[in-house]
Amino acid sequence: MDSPRLSRRSRRLFLSLASVLALTSLTTGLAQGAPAPAAEAPARTAAAAAVTFSDEFDGPAGAAVDGGKWQIETGDNVNNHERQYYTAGNRNAALDGQGHLVITARKENPGNYQCWYGRCEYTSARLNTAGKFTTTYGRVEARMKIPRGQGIWPAFWMLGNDIGQVGWPNSGEIDIMENVGFEPGTVHGTLHGPGYSGSDGIGAGYSLPGGQAFADAFHTFAVDWSPNAITWSVDGTVYQRRTPADLGGRQWVFNKPFFVILNLAVGGYWPGDPDGSTPLPQQLVVDYVRVSSDSGQPGGGGGPISGLGGKCVDVAAGGTANGTAVQLYDCNGTAAQQWSVGGDGT
Repeated sequence: MDSPRLSRRSRRLFLSLASVLALTSLTTGLAQGAPAPAAEAPARTAAAAAVTFSDEFDGPAGAAVDGGKWQIETGDNVNNHERQYYTAGNRNAALDGQGHLVITARKENPGNYQCWYGRCEYTSARLNTAGKFTTTYGRVEARMKIPRGQGIWPAFWMLGNDIGQVGWPNSGEIDIMENVGFEPGTVHGTLHGPGYSGSDGIGAGYSLPGGQAFADAFHTFAVDWSPNAITWSVDGTVYQRRTPADLGGRQWVFNKPFFVILNLAVGGYWPGDPDGSTPLPQQLVVDYVRVSSDSGQPGGGGGPISGLGGKCVDVAAGGTANGTAVQLYDCNGTAAQQWSVGGDGT
């Protein structure tokens, strides 16, 4: 989201040595055209991925979020020139009784809230895990259905836990997903740090095919984060990977603890303000937020493993013999692209 706040903007794969070498050489060749050059992925340990944070948002309709996992921020945000007032409690952030968190933006001001521009015109909610949960590396993901409309700005992101000591942007910021309402079919993933913050952030966008809008269905947004590398994906399709080489000599500030943030902003420098075409209220519906200690894809018991450029890890000619070459190939759902995790973690 921009901060100081807060301004703007596989699965482990254990193969024979020959297969790993084949994959490495092909990965290097297919990385061309990605938003950032791809370095070799660091070797993964044999330990199974551990879920270090999870909120499935189970609970009765109208209940507030779990205070042991989240704190709710209040107030306005002059830094981004957002128009909403973030409220406390369950007024704008509540469970729906069907396993979802619903963050609602409304055109209202029942508490006579005051914003940077005068009497606030909108209310919404912003949650974070600061003081309750941080992570250094791993897979950070959420399944969400985002809202729509001019001036509407949902975000799923992270800030360096040392922001109180070093300030923003020295703390670093990892935007896992941002959407601005005038781009209904596109989301953005961005890094902010010293010398590359705000509109100078390092990132890329991902667009749905065929003119689809993200507000029409749930989608899973994730980063896979390891030392000196962060990869963004939507629904398992990787669309960018960033390393220190992308920063042009500027400082990489992403090898330390970060906390997680969810919010729904109204207005601001980037999305612009709502207008007569903006339907309100709008809702950001969150199915789950999960963090695991492993950054491999895709997690779980079996299925395809997506890689650079949205390609899938594929066994050449569907061969099953030990030592068969492995490659990145167009995802096609065939048996050559189905992978499972053995009981020993392989």
